[in-house]
Amino acid sequence: MLLFATNAVATPGTAIVSSWRTNTTHFHPRFSVSSAVEGLGFPAFLPKEVENIKDPSARKLASRIQRLQVTVGSSGDCIMSSCVKPLSSTQSTPTTSPLVLLHGFDSSSSTVTGQQLTTMFVLLLLASPFGTLMEFLEKLPPCNVQTKREHLYQLWKTYIRKPVILVGPSLGAAIAIDFAVQYPEAVEKLVLIDASVYVEGTGSMATLPKAVAYAGVSLLKSVMLRLFVNVLAFEKLPLSTSIDWMNIGRLHCMYDWWADATVNFMSSGGYDVACLIPKINQKTLIIWGEDDKIISSKLGVRLHCELPNAIIRQIPNCGHIPHVEKPDSVARLIKEFVQDQEDCSRKEAQLVSSLQ
Repeated sequence: MLLFATNAVATPGTAIVSSWRTNTTHFHPRFSVSSAVEGLGFPAFLPKEVENIKDPSARKLASRIQRLQVTVGSSGDCIMSSCVKPLSSTQSTPTTSPLVLLHGFDSSSSTVTGQQLTTMFVLLLLASPFGTLMEFLEKLPPCNVQTKREHLYQLWKTYIRKPVILVGPSLGAAIAIDFAVQYPEAVEKLVLIDASVYVEGTGSMATLPKAVAYAGVSLLKSVMLRLFVNVLAFEKLPLSTSIDWMNIGRLHCMYDWWADATVNFMSSGGYDVACLIPKINQKTLIIWGEDDKIISSKLGVRLHCELPNAIIRQIPNCGHIPHVEKPDSVARLIKEFVQDQEDCSRKEAQLVSSLQ
């Protein structure tokens, strides 16, 4: 299986996504990878503040990040998209489907934690469809829904090339729905976690004067706001853990281009996918933290009603980011969801074989 991520709220347990734009086109993306040497610390493209992280799983995964070239647009420009290779490939079988994990608005890809979630898949790819994690050597390209969708599609087309199980937490669920509708051939199933899919894009933020927009974005970087978000997102988090997770979630803000990319995305209007929900034909698993203080569980019930082919599961004593707060529970639910499909496919193959 393949796991693949893109931005959400500050959390521990995975590495940081980073991308850059370059006109280097003579290397085929399947053979051009940059990374840290194993055992020698963190990759050089990560912010130096990564050294301050204490969470063991976050440090371990950050040290394993590599970059893959993804060619986008007619100009042949490349975006270096981060990935984490598996420690082993023993889980890989011909029947397993790649699993692609997205993340939500404005954070690092620190949205995977726990032993099960970080080892249950053969490869972890970390993309950045929000464009907030791109270290550009030239000018910043548009950071809007269309360019993020194109980046994700080209990465899928280059490195995956088979239908995936697409996992979207928070606003990542909006990306997942948008992508599944636009490229149904690329998506076999969906997993939506505490989905933020009923917000009408970035709303009034799209028309803010630039000075006001930049002031708001600078607030997103503030320590106090990040700590407050952790209070909302998690249940009874110890202060020391909250501080560490806050530091993880602010890492991407340390890049010089972060503010420009974030304002660009806000000004573009963002994701507005409510009208696309009835068009989703893929089987969907909805996971919701029962104590989510950011998005009401009533919206999870509404989403379940509006999706044509969905099941819903709640996780008790859990807030807005279950894959961080209760990673083992999320891993179990995803495994069961995937296993059901594999069992059905196996039984169908056996039935066909018996009839021949």
